[in-house]
Amino acid sequence: MILGIDVSTSITGFSVIDHTGALQHFSNTDLRKHKDFFVKSILVKEHLLDICEKYDITDVYIEKPFAFFNSGGSSAATMAKLQKFNGVVSWISFEVFQVKPEYLTAGQARKLVGISVPRGKKAKKVVMEHLIDNEPDFEIEWTRNGNPKPCYFDMADAIVVARAGLEILKKKEVGEAV
Repeated sequence: MILGIDVSTSITGFSVIDHTGALQHFSNTDLRKHKDFFVKSILVKEHLLDICEKYDITDVYIEKPFAFFNSGGSSAATMAKLQKFNGVVSWISFEVFQVKPEYLTAGQARKLVGISVPRGKKAKKVVMEHLIDNEPDFEIEWTRNGNPKPCYFDMADAIVVARAGLEILKKKEVGEAV
């Protein structure tokens, strides 16, 4: 089974797909009400232990955090915090599954799965629409205003990361450059 993780200090998304590409599981850990870094880390570890009990994870793919500034983007402090949390989640996942995680940028993951984001469109919205249209097992909950609940964006990203991981594994199998 392949585990995809979209790491965030607010909501971390998880997905598990099998080697045929069938979606087995998607979930999230909502960390927004917890301010303490270590509490957030423990909650993610507990979630990963639950996944470990249910699935035989052989491959782990984690979305890389942004490493550059863009206008209107995150501050240096926020980016540093996310980098640190990504490292801790990576270590925890290695500890739990005994599998070295591999890393993909969001853009690499979307490209590997065939999702292109038109100029001027929000990537998270495009990913959500793609999964709603193409993933029958991806059922989401809506807010009273008709928008997807926030956690579903993180779970959608985790699904894309896992699916990109499957594409990488297929390329490795046939000796294709990744």
